[in-house]
This record gives sequence, C-alpha cells and structure tokens, in this order.
Amino acid sequence: MYNCVSLGLALWGILALAQDKDVLGAVAFILALCYKQMELYHSWPFFCYLLGKCIFNKKENRFLKLVRLSVAVLGTFSLCFLPFFKQKGSIFQVLHRLFPFERGLYEDKVANFWCSISIFVKLKDMFPQKSLIYLCLSVTAVCLLPSGLNLLSRPALSRFKLTLASSSLIFFLFSYQVHEKSILLVALPFCLLLPNYPFLSFWFLHISTLSMFPLLVKDGLILQYFSCQALFALVVLMLYKIMPDQVSKKRSNLLFNWLLRCMMLLSVSIGLALSIVSLVVEPPNDKPDLFAVFIAVYCCGHFLMFLICLHYIQFTLDRPRSNPVKSNSSPRKNGPPERKKASEGHKKIKKH
Repeated sequence: MYNCVSLGLALWGILALAQDKDVLGAVAFILALCYKQMELYHSWPFFCYLLGKCIFNKKENRFLKLVRLSVAVLGTFSLCFLPFFKQKGSIFQVLHRLFPFERGLYEDKVANFWCSISIFVKLKDMFPQKSLIYLCLSVTAVCLLPSGLNLLSRPALSRFKLTLASSSLIFFLFSYQVHEKSILLVALPFCLLLPNYPFLSFWFLHISTLSMFPLLVKDGLILQYFSCQALFALVVLMLYKIMPDQVSKKRSNLLFNWLLRCMMLLSVSIGLALSIVSLVVEPPNDKPDLFAVFIAVYCCGHFLMFLICLHYIQFTLDRPRSNPVKSNSSPRKNGPPERKKASEGHKKIKKH
C-alpha cells in the first residue's frame, strides 16, 4: 500500500542527483528506503554512482564529498530509527518485518525467474527455505556486479539511469519473496529512459502492465487495464516521431529496425490475445491458474530479454561509432572543384 510515497521519494532523489545535488539526493533516497524496504531494488545504483563520484570526480574535494554523504546517510538513518531504540527488542522486530522470509519464495504467479522455472523444477520441495534464501542472494549479487562496477568506474547520469533499470529488474527476477506489484519499482527507471529509448521503454512498460493482469482482474480493473494500455500506446506513438531513439541511431540497418518493430507488434498482439483468452476461456478444473502461469512465463521471457538489452546498451554507451564517410574538411581548404575550374578560366581570359 502507498507505494507512491516511496516511489516519489526515490524519484526526488534521482532528480536531485541529475542536478548535482548529491547530498539532497542521498537523503531523499534514504527516506524512501526507510519508508519501504523494497527500495533496495534501487540501492545498488545509488551506492555505485555516489561512491564513483567520490573516487573519480576531480572537480571537487573527493574526501570532503565522501564525508558529507556519509554524515547525511547515517544521520537520516538515525533519525528514522531513533524512536525504535527506546524499547529493547523493538529494532529487531522492525528488521524482522522488513524482511518477511516466512512468506515464501514468491507470491501468487509473479513473472519472475523462480516462478517460471517452478513449472519444471519445484525448488520449494527440493531445498529448505534457508538454502533458497542463499541461492536468491547469490544469483542476484552476481547479476548486479557487471553494471554496478561499470557505473562505479565511470559514473555518469546516463549510466546511472540504465543501471537503475537493470538493477531493479534483476531484483525482480532473482530476489527472494517477490510480489507482482514489485514491477512498479522497475517501471520507474524505464519511465526515465523514455525520452532517450522510447521504443525499448514502451515495450517494457506494456509487458510490465501485462504481468499484473491477473492481479488487476482480481481487483476488478479490467476496463481500466485495456483503456490505459490503448491510451498509452496512442500517446507514445504520437511522441515517437519527435523523440530521438538512441537505439535506432546506433543501428543504421533499416532491415534490423523493421524486424525489431515487427517483433514488438507481435509481442504486444500475443499479450493482448492472452489477456482476452484468459477472460473468455474457462481454465481446466485441475489447473485454475493456467492462464496466469502462461502470462507470467511469457512476461518473464521478455524481462530476461530486456535485461540483456540494458547491459548491451550500457556497455556500448561510449563506443566510438565507425564513420566510413570522410568529412568535407579537405574540399573546404582547397575550395570546391567547380570554383577551381572557374578561377582557372578567369586567369586564362586575363592572360589572353
């Protein structure tokens, strides 16, 4: 409940970092994290970006910047948890509620990796709860390292936004105890990527909404789902013509762009068909969650593809583009050939 508060505070922190107000951004994010522990999805990019600026930014005193950020973070944490230190054992109760491991590996039919492979491998029956927690922690940590270390060594706002998207998506796919609504934490950074990568962002936001369709059906939000999906597609289609797509700029192959758009249209069409079929067709009595599982697996496959795309974009962000066409600097120095011929003709006329 009230996810908008933590998401709003996190967005405030991101906007503050975009304006080089790092202390304010750190305070805003810590407030978001203290309000809702699910903001851990965004914690790794914040940590790597701010630490990278403290290490590699030569424009200001790096040690002083590290001290200011440390004081701001520790001070905000202390103020938020100060009331719980008055009674013995209260802080442990808070930590226990922040990490409710007893709820299980995932809830309902969430579109993450563990729920999708449970069709073939019943991890809950094969391993005890403690082993599953360590498994999720290990896989999540390993997947977070590449983009985080890249951001740490080369802190830039463009990398920060890409790492926000990939980090939150990794948490959603591989962490322990994931809910369907946790995809909202991934949707936030993808909304920030919309001006630069409208094609990729629109595709993800459409699939992320589809992943919550079974939950929206339970809440009686079917009409709102279809109307918002259609309206969002219309708005993005209108804005797509004026938004520069960085992915399209890097790919000059028209055939590649055409195939990519066909894939997206096919993906959206299949998702729409799954939504309609799940409403019209009755599932078998022994498999009441059949269509919910189909939607979860379908969306999970897309999320894995988006994760690969994000890493590819981030690690090729500053790659120099090959430009076989030479610049026109030499003709400017010597003048165009037409002018040369004209000047030679004038000289001949003067001689005669």
